[in-house]
Amino acid sequence: MKSATYHSPLREAQAAATSQRILEAVGVVLERGQEPTYALVAKEAGCQERTVYRHFPTREGLAAAFWDWQYSILGPRDWTIGTEAGLLALIDRSFRAFDEHPELIRAMLHTRHGRSARLSENEERRAMAQRCVDDAVPDLDPQRRRQAAAATQLLFSAAAWEVLRDYWDMNGEDAAATASLALTAMLEGLRRSSTT
Repeated sequence: MKSATYHSPLREAQAAATSQRILEAVGVVLERGQEPTYALVAKEAGCQERTVYRHFPTREGLAAAFWDWQYSILGPRDWTIGTEAGLLALIDRSFRAFDEHPELIRAMLHTRHGRSARLSENEERRAMAQRCVDDAVPDLDPQRRRQAAAATQLLFSAAAWEVLRDYWDMNGEDAAATASLALTAMLEGLRRSSTT
């Protein structure tokens, strides 16, 4: 005879709330420019360090969960886009969202775990940039095609947003318009040169 598995919706809701509080605490610690150690996260979350360990047994797991959660706040990540127009809309949406959480975006750019989170999606981002270039300028030679896709990914990046924000005092809307201007100019130039 099988034993019944205990199921408690209240306990599950409490565990989910605790996990959420821990992830929020990671964000607060990162926004202060500190490394999110278990001790700092526990203190910020108002729980014991062992509670953080119970919910996230490894630092890598905690970092991955945090960045997944953070990405969900920033909006949908649709790496299936394959057109210039779709990419321009995504740049605008993303750069505006970056303005809502600038210190977390900086942490994503400048911490080991943030870099790991970005690299985990690099293949999808590269493929998206390549599709957009192929759609806009289908007959590029392989080297120029690769360069154009790399430039496309560079223009659609948190690093581009950060440079435009810090060195040109732009908000997300202006930064998106600037990156979009550069992207459309590049693609238009490539279209012209490929037809001559």
